[in-house]
Amino acid sequence: MASLTQIEILLPEFRAYATAICTSYSDAEDLVQDAIERALRTEGRPTVIEELRPWMFRVIRNIHHDELRKKRVRREYLAAEKRLSDEAGSSDAAQDILIRIAFEKLPPDMRDVLCLVDIMGLKYAEAANVMNVANGTVMSRVSRARKALLALVEGTASRGEVENNTR
Repeated sequence: MASLTQIEILLPEFRAYATAICTSYSDAEDLVQDAIERALRTEGRPTVIEELRPWMFRVIRNIHHDELRKKRVRREYLAAEKRLSDEAGSSDAAQDILIRIAFEKLPPDMRDVLCLVDIMGLKYAEAANVMNVANGTVMSRVSRARKALLALVEGTASRGEVENNTR
């Protein structure tokens, strides 16, 4: 079993490698600590120092790449959230209320498909799976529901007319 002594012997090499791949010394120190913690928790770690050395380098590298991936995903998420909040902030409140009132006037099946596709962002195939219908059915229902919603918002159709056109 790889002992703490073996890890202590290799510690300067681990720090040097982590420093080479990280942007800051403190990130490198954190990376080495995370790698050592993971190594000590792993039951199947190498027992011979010659095998432990490359294994630990791989652990350090994998943890580093995982952290980079997490940071990238967080940046992308925050950028998308900012974009959505900017878009939402620039909309007209009266228009939003009008659209919500019109949406509530739609028949339940139209609200269902619009909610899944336009609000929740499901793909047609995903919505079809949820609704247990064919993809083409979802596509035609979305099209009819969008036209009906637009007609209600523009005031060119009443709730009764929308309901009659769905039958």
